[in-house]
Amino acid sequence: MNKLNTLDTLITRFQQQKPIRASSLVITLYGDTIEPHGGTVWLGSLIKLLEPMGINERLMRTTIFRLTQDGWLTSDKVGRKSYYSLTGSGRRKFEQAFRRVYSANQTVWDGSWCLIMTQQLSADERKQLLENLNWQGFGVLTGQLIGSPSANLSDVNTVLASSNLQSKVIVFKTHQQEELAGKQIRMLVRECWELDKLGAHYQEFIDLFRPVWQELDEKDNIDAESSFLTRTLLIHEYRKLLLRDPQLPEELLPGDWEGRAARQLCRNIYRKITPATEQWLGKNLESADGPLPEASQSFYQRFGGLN
Repeated sequence: MNKLNTLDTLITRFQQQKPIRASSLVITLYGDTIEPHGGTVWLGSLIKLLEPMGINERLMRTTIFRLTQDGWLTSDKVGRKSYYSLTGSGRRKFEQAFRRVYSANQTVWDGSWCLIMTQQLSADERKQLLENLNWQGFGVLTGQLIGSPSANLSDVNTVLASSNLQSKVIVFKTHQQEELAGKQIRMLVRECWELDKLGAHYQEFIDLFRPVWQELDEKDNIDAESSFLTRTLLIHEYRKLLLRDPQLPEELLPGDWEGRAARQLCRNIYRKITPATEQWLGKNLESADGPLPEASQSFYQRFGGLN
């Protein structure tokens, strides 16, 4: 089997982060790998899987303990072995973030905007609200007005209700305009959502993973463990980018938007290495009932289809 030489660069880059973000990587592992295979795995399997990335047994046990204390994971003990799975709240959090990662295409924009006037909020309340709504594409348009061209009103109201802010803000929904994305609107969007900075981060992702794709394109029978580690780091880095990305409609993005190329690259690599990765997981992960079950059917719909 052919090991991936480019994997060394990816692992070195991950290890150079100080401190090592082990908790974030474990969440990536659960979302990308463990949830589609039943959601529960033996701690010993986790330790073995991430050891090549520089996460030793002591750090892994500490990380799992913290994620359990923070309400992300729950454990079941069978004999002397502990098996960990996401809690209900942990699963909801991860589904919210990971839905973006694997979606096939963006929905068609209807030209409307959701606007929220926040002048009755304190500075801290406004900051917290914006953080809670960031994943729905909200940004500060001007002063105390925040807006999103892609928000779901039902989700917005849920956030407002959970924050007890419904009586302190005014929410508007605009109608489609004749000119959906004129020059003035696109300039406003570029500035308010700092698209140049986000585009630079996407370009870093492209520069990091393009050599991986070039190597994959030249090899057959890719080493299974290399495939698993590469896929984990690929989705880990891509997920971090999407958490910053407001997911604006295509009509509002620059023609040379780096996010498009980054998504295509991520999809191509993921599709290429998934067969070998799945073989590796079947041999190296253990649930309380034995080997992990086969991946769910929804897993194979990722990125528009993996088959």
